[in-house]
Amino acid sequence: MPLTDLTLDECLAYRPQLPEPADLDAFWQRTLAAAGPVERPELVPVDNGLTLVDSYRLTVPGFGGHPVHGRLQLPAGASGPLGCVVEYLGYGRGAGLPHENLSYACAGYAHLIMDTRGQGWSAAPGRTDDPAPQPAGAVPGFVTRGLGHPDDYYYRRVYTDAVRFLAAARTLPQVDPDRVAVTGISQGGGISLAVAALADAPPAAVLPDVPFLCDFPRGVRTAAEPPYTEIAEYLRLHRDRTTRAFATLAYFDAALLAARAQAPALFSIALMDPICPPSGPFAAYHAYGGEKALKVYEFNGHEGGGEVHLAAKLAWLRERLG
Repeated sequence: MPLTDLTLDECLAYRPQLPEPADLDAFWQRTLAAAGPVERPELVPVDNGLTLVDSYRLTVPGFGGHPVHGRLQLPAGASGPLGCVVEYLGYGRGAGLPHENLSYACAGYAHLIMDTRGQGWSAAPGRTDDPAPQPAGAVPGFVTRGLGHPDDYYYRRVYTDAVRFLAAARTLPQVDPDRVAVTGISQGGGISLAVAALADAPPAAVLPDVPFLCDFPRGVRTAAEPPYTEIAEYLRLHRDRTTRAFATLAYFDAALLAARAQAPALFSIALMDPICPPSGPFAAYHAYGGEKALKVYEFNGHEGGGEVHLAAKLAWLRERLG
């Protein structure tokens, strides 16, 4: 597989001057304030067929009060308080089946998985719908929904949901509120960066893997495979909307928001990634405002470091969450 973007030396030097909306902070303060406080969600046991991990479903009111489902995985019989990992999912994925994602619970953490609105499928708790009106003109997928204005954009709802899931995790009796990390792969990595930047009480750590939603201007122009290509297709059809589209995307660019994040971070980036070309994740890494570390997988695509990187994440988390 060839390089899909810049060389490693070029990525290490790449620091784009992304245009920042003058009202970026005010926009997010207004958006998150409208969502209101988060109360402790009810945990409903799920029969997962396992003896070493307990599973629960829960629902958190997200953007607009819309119900956003999630699943909590715990070491069997754990009473807490435990360190917690809140995970946001990749593009088009749902939380799936309870036995699919056990590593964090088996490592001794509470593991809370947010089901992304409108995407994927989950056996328990079930698919989260996106009841917001869909403006006309979007192409198939999610990343062009509401692209005409920041108030209507799909990721305004998703980022709000994600911030509220972090807040909900801290209310759970099984969770130590001072030891909550956020993580995710691809879309989930970009969401985790946004949450680290936007949450009133930032997470204890953030672990974004091959993050999507970073440096939209470059990603849209260089990615060979979706989802960035959905935006390129939208602009191919709507030739007069380029300026407006990128003005909207700037409010949601994790490479811009990353400068506001302060939690310790462990990034992973793959140099042969055709879905999230590495210059975008490097832009977010360079802009990141807190202590940071980086693992580069020079000969990998969007799979990134896979299980090798998961071992590195667990070791890194032990140093920070115990």
